[in-house]
Amino acid sequence: MQFGASIFFTDYSMAPGDLGGALESRGFESLWAAEHSHIPLSRKSPWGGGGELPKQYYDVMDPFVSLTAAAAVTKTLKLGTGVCLVNQRDPIQTAKLVASIDQISNGRFLFGVGNGWNQDEMENHGTVFASRHKLVRERIEAMRAIWTQSKAEYHGEFVNFDPMMTWPKPVQKPYPPVIVGGAYPYAARRAVRYGDGWIPLAGRPGQYGSVFDYVPKFREMLKEAGRDPSTFPISLFGSAEDADTLKRYRDLGIVRIVISLPAAKGDVVLPILDRWSKLTSQVS
Repeated sequence: MQFGASIFFTDYSMAPGDLGGALESRGFESLWAAEHSHIPLSRKSPWGGGGELPKQYYDVMDPFVSLTAAAAVTKTLKLGTGVCLVNQRDPIQTAKLVASIDQISNGRFLFGVGNGWNQDEMENHGTVFASRHKLVRERIEAMRAIWTQSKAEYHGEFVNFDPMMTWPKPVQKPYPPVIVGGAYPYAARRAVRYGDGWIPLAGRPGQYGSVFDYVPKFREMLKEAGRDPSTFPISLFGSAEDADTLKRYRDLGIVRIVISLPAAKGDVVLPILDRWSKLTSQVS
C-alpha cells in the first residue's frame, strides 16, 4: 500500500517544490493538488464537509501549474490532480495540459477527475448542473481520443470536433490513468464505466458509509461490468491517522492512502509528514 498527500496550494501554504521534495525524501508515493477556479458568493450547493467553506477553497492555485513546479524538483514522486474539475475545463486544452505535464514529469502524472459539487461555480463556466455527469464522460472520451490518435475526432452531444492534430502525446501508454473521484454508488458507477481507478473519501463515514462495506460492493460492480477488480486500483482520501485502521485498509486491498494536509507552511506541515512517515513504516 502506497501513501500520498493532498493539499490546497495557496500563497500561504508550502510551495509545491518544497512539499514535493519533502514528500519524496520521506518515501511518499504521490502528491495531489486540489482545484477550484473560483468560489461564487452565492451558495446553491452546500459544502459536503458541513459548516462554512474553508478559506483555502477560495484561494487555491491552479493544480497543473503547482504540480509542474513539483515535477521540476522531484524524480520519483507521482503527481496527481485531486481532483481536476473536468466539468469546468475545455477538453482539448485540458488534454494538452495532461500530456504536457506527463512529458515534463517523464510519465509520473495521475489524472484524478471529478464532476464537481458547487453548482454556482460550474454555472459560471457555462456548465449545466443537471447534465454535468454526461458532459464529463464525453470530455474524458474525447481526451482519450486526442491522447491516442494522430488524427483525433469526437462527436457527442456536448463535445464535438472533426479530425484534428495536436501534440504532445503522453509518455504513459495509452495515457495517464483516469482516476474517478467521488462517493459510492454514483461516482463508483462512473469509475466502472470510464475510469482506470476510483477515489472515494474515507474521512466522512457518516455521510458516505463505511469503506469496509462499499469496497466489496464496488468490486462486485466491476465484475458485473466485465472488469477485473484485481487490476482496478482503489485510492482512499482522508484516512484517519491510526495504524490499526490503515492495516485493515491494506488487508482490504486498498492500493493508496492519501492524507489531507492543511494549506500551511512547513512549520505546520512537516511535523505531520514526520508522524505519518513513522506510521506508514508500520503498515507498508
